Amino acid sequence: MADSNPETHVIDFRAAEQLLAARDPRGAVKLLDSVIAAHPENTAARLLRARAFFAAAQLRPAQLEFELVLEREPDNAFAHFALARTLERSGQTDRATRHFRLAAALDPKPEYLEAADFDSRN
Repeated sequence: MADSNPETHVIDFRAAEQLLAARDPRGAVKLLDSVIAAHPENTAARLLRARAFFAAAQLRPAQLEFELVLEREPDNAFAHFALARTLERSGQTDRATRHFRLAAALDPKPEYLEAADFDSRN
């Protein structure tokens, strides 16, 4: 393993972004594990790892990471939206609807508004 220093962690983070973009979420998770071990407070790394878990269909770890991000950044619309997608995929539709609506309330992007389905009676 390379020296554990901030520069290495930045490189690993950027490489993980590239791996996720190249559809290698498991490789991204591997790189991010060391970054998060050294910097557990790094919300950006946790959000990227949550996205990688989701892409790898590891829904429970994705859910836990998205929830941790939201504990630190409760106004993060993307994290609410991504958590909602994760909950939806794992069959937790009521909880998913709540987070879709929070995402849309925080950031009225068309995709968030559509997912929030404010017209339904739930």
